Amino acid sequence: MIRIGILGNIGSGKSYIANHFGYPVFNADYEVSKLYKKNKKIFIKLNKELPKYIQSFPINKDEISLAILSNRTNLKKIINIVHKEIRKKMNQFLKKNKSKKIVVLDIPLLLENKINKKDDVLVYVQSKNSEIFKRLNKRKNFNKKLFKILKNAQIPLGVKRKKSNFIIKNDFKKKTIVKKIKYILKSII
Repeated sequence: MIRIGILGNIGSGKSYIANHFGYPVFNADYEVSKLYKKNKKIFIKLNKELPKYIQSFPINKDEISLAILSNRTNLKKIINIVHKEIRKKMNQFLKKNKSKKIVVLDIPLLLENKINKKDDVLVYVQSKNSEIFKRLNKRKNFNKKLFKILKNAQIPLGVKRKKSNFIIKNDFKKKTIVKKIKYILKSII
């Protein structure tokens, strides 16, 4: 099985690119969202660790954001709790798709949390900052300060780019992206 890891800035279109490969995608952001809505154990752990902020189930993302904005060490606490469960979900996904030729890992902290393997094919999604901010500003509850904190938790983009096997310049046009993905798939299969 070939594992393709998608790297890039917040809002660069990683999930959009991942979904155009035509293979099963593990989307960590989606899985985190499901945990917040459905996993009572995660709520109990977060509530115990951050009782001042995490008070309701299903977990409200605004509470998570407020916790992170109030104290940067809260982000580490949240990651430590949520990451273990996401890793389990990813392993279940890999086991379920073990007969597939390719799987795509859309995990924002792939390198930071050392989830990648040496032989993973890494694809860096490059987008113009102006495009990223235009897209992020359309998101409900976008917070620039929170964006900076989350960005600072990541390995610098230049390092991610250097570690990548391929770069997709995302112009947010399907035709361009599909062409680049075909080239990548042809190169790795």
